[in-house]
Amino acid sequence: MKKTMQVQGMSCGHCKQSVEGAINGIDGVSEAKVNLSTGEVEIYFDDSKVTTKQLKATVEEQGYDVVAP
Repeated sequence: MKKTMQVQGMSCGHCKQSVEGAINGIDGVSEAKVNLSTGEVEIYFDDSKVTTKQLKATVEEQGYDVVAP
């Protein structure tokens, strides 16, 4: 499954690495890609292993606000 989240507060390479690393560490996520210019995180995952709610919580634990999950 593919999900695109709109995230506020990401502005640099460290932000990108932080979010991608946290999401890619979740069992069931195959890939997470951050686009700093649009503020979007594109996530490919197995929805039988991980929920959108878990993905949102993981981004927020990194210190960023998900405005559109």
